[in-house]
This record gives sequence, C-alpha cells and structure tokens, in this order.
Amino acid sequence: MDAFRPVWAEVDLEAVRANVRSLRALVAPAALCAVVKADGYGHGAVAVGRAAIEAGAGCLAVALVEEGVQLREAGIDAPVLVLSEPVPDAAETVVAHRLTPVVYTATGIDALAKAAVAAGESQPVEVHLKVDTGMHRVGCDPDDAVELAAHVVNRPELRLAGVCTHFAVADEPGNDYTDAQQRTFERVLDQMRSHGLPTDVVHACNTAGAVGVPGARYDMVRIGIGIYGIAPSPALAGAVDLVPAMAVKARVSYVQHLPAGARLSYGLRYQTSKPTRIATVPIGYADGVPRELSHHGGEVLIGGRRHPIAGTVTMDQLMVDVGDLAVDVGDEVVLIGRQGDERITAEEWADRMRTIAYTVVCGVGPRVPRRYP
Repeated sequence: MDAFRPVWAEVDLEAVRANVRSLRALVAPAALCAVVKADGYGHGAVAVGRAAIEAGAGCLAVALVEEGVQLREAGIDAPVLVLSEPVPDAAETVVAHRLTPVVYTATGIDALAKAAVAAGESQPVEVHLKVDTGMHRVGCDPDDAVELAAHVVNRPELRLAGVCTHFAVADEPGNDYTDAQQRTFERVLDQMRSHGLPTDVVHACNTAGAVGVPGARYDMVRIGIGIYGIAPSPALAGAVDLVPAMAVKARVSYVQHLPAGARLSYGLRYQTSKPTRIATVPIGYADGVPRELSHHGGEVLIGGRRHPIAGTVTMDQLMVDVGDLAVDVGDEVVLIGRQGDERITAEEWADRMRTIAYTVVCGVGPRVPRRYP
C-alpha cells in the first residue's frame, strides 16, 4: 500500500558502514559481531545487517529466533547468533535456519541436540555457552559452566563454538564491577580449559565494553548501538568517531494563526505569549515521539531553525510554535537529524526525557516508513 502520510525515517547505510569500519579498526584483531536485534534498533535489521557484513562484520546477532529467521529469509547467509537460549519448541527452527544460539541450561542443550538428530544434520549445530558473571539476566551460574560445557561436548550433534558473558556497567568507565565480572569470567575460562573443554570464540563486550574495556575484547565484540552512530553513554561520547544513521522527518500538514493567550492540545498546558503561527505535523506518540517531550523543552527544525513543540504530543500529531516564520503546508520538519546548520540528536531527546538514546531510536514505530537514500 502507498504511504500517504508525509512522515518517514531516513537511514544512512553508508553511515552504518563507516561506523562498522571505525569500530573494527578500534577493536582489531578481535572480530566484530553486528547486533541487529529489535529490527536493527529501529533502523531495519535486513538493510543494516547487509551493510554491516559489507563493511566487515563477521557475523550478526539477534535476540529472537524469529529475528534470525527474518534474516535468513531475506537471503543473508552470514552466521547469526541468537543472544538468549531459545525455548525448546524453537529448536527445530534454529537448526533448520542454521542459527547459532547461546545456551545455559541442560534442557536447552538437549532440545537442540534432539532437533539436530531429527533433522539429520551432517554437521554439528554450533552453540555458545553464556555465563552469568553478574548481570543476573540470563546465563548459567559460573559454578555450573564446566558441567554444562561438558554436556554440550558430550552431545555429538552439537559443537561448543564459543563462550560469552555480558557486562552490566561497562558504560560507566572506572566502575570496578566490570573488573569483578571479568575476573569471574576468566576463572570460568581457565576451569574449562583445565578440563580440556574448548572455549573457541570468547566474547564479553557490547559497544560500551569494546570502547571502554579494551582488555576484555577477547576474540569478538558484540556491537549494537555503536553501529547506528550513537555512543553507549555520555561518558563514552567521542571515544570513537561515529556517524548517526537515522533521521526522522515529516512535512507540515496544517498551519493556523493564533492570538496571544491561546492554549493548545490536551490539557491546554501550552499558551501562546503573542500572536503566532502554529504548524501541525502528522506524527505523534504512536510513532515514537514521547508524549511529554514538549513539556521538557522538545523542539523540531523548520526552515533551518529550532522551534518549540507546542503542547502535549498527541497520538498521531503534534503542534509547533513557529512564531513569525512563514511556513506552508508541505514544508520539511526534522525531528531528529540535521537541517541547515542546526541538528537535533537522539541523545538530545534522551537527555530531555531522562532516558537513553537506545529507547529513542528503538521507539520509532512501524508506522514510520524507513527510507534508504
């Protein structure tokens, strides 16, 4: 179906490629795994995945089996790591689509081995063992790692192709909790090797870890937010040259003149201080613009200048106070991105809303078409 609403997100795939190249150079000789879960953090998993592989990423990573299947159905043949252990019912799909899951329970290991037998696989299914060193989200207890690794090795249908963990506070440089996690992880690796168990591809770092904890890069790093041109935290901003990949744009759909003292939108919380023009823009909180953004100083770009969002963002539309600027229906509005000499970033929205930039780009909804100019 044609998209009639003048709202879109531009995703610069050359920026993605540039970010992958910059990060690869930073972490070399470690390999780079490009994380494209959550539809490529809102940028489009298939398009970003292809661009990342073209720029030298060695593999891709997703959160869900369904996300891995989407990549395979799009013709992507690179290794795809599933970052959480699949439920047993998904094991056959994992095997059929040649996905590489992490595992951390005997139940999950057995389900994958059974699915491999049922599929008559001639080559073992590769899995990575995930160890919980302190994030306490998923992963096996460090004291169980040797036993679970042996459980994989004793199943000829499987191959232990890697061991991994995840840092909880790598985005806080100098936090000694990361050092404690790394010590726990290396103790597990030493125990496995002393028992003659393979560790193969060892990985622990997300973008924050890859940038801020160089001693933990091991054989591979898992880069998510960085490939989209966003620093993992303000403390790490500028540590590597990154180019934002997403811009969110729209066009003015309606213009009206209001007198001083007019009150706008739900709750009537915005009041004009003088006669002004109000431009309506057909994008709202159902598309990922935070409902309360205007109450935290949110702005947009029109005519190369910043203008305040006027009143509460509604589900499908928002209003902008453009003052005496001559604005017409069809004029471009930039919510995130650059227009002229001005620029609004996902980090700016995140700072205003006291959240992280991840939630901003991931929150750009499916009603907003992605364009790849």
